[in-house]
Amino acid sequence: MTDDDRKRAAQTVLEVPFFIQLWDELEQAAINGCIYAKNTDHETRQAYAAEVRAIRSVRQRLESAASGQSSAGRKAPA
Repeated sequence: MTDDDRKRAAQTVLEVPFFIQLWDELEQAAINGCIYAKNTDHETRQAYAAEVRAIRSVRQRLESAASGQSSAGRKAPA
């Protein structure tokens, strides 16, 4: 897949309203899970925080690809 193909595909995905709403809901649910976990349940809080970070990372990578930023730094060495 060329960089231009990746850019167009990412732009197409980000134009789907359901996709945006779905990721918003997933992120909000993970944030709420983190906030409302029991004070002594550090593992649950940590898991929800990791989920939020993962969701934001995926979104950021899609937005970077859609804006045409090079993904050369993310490719495995030859």
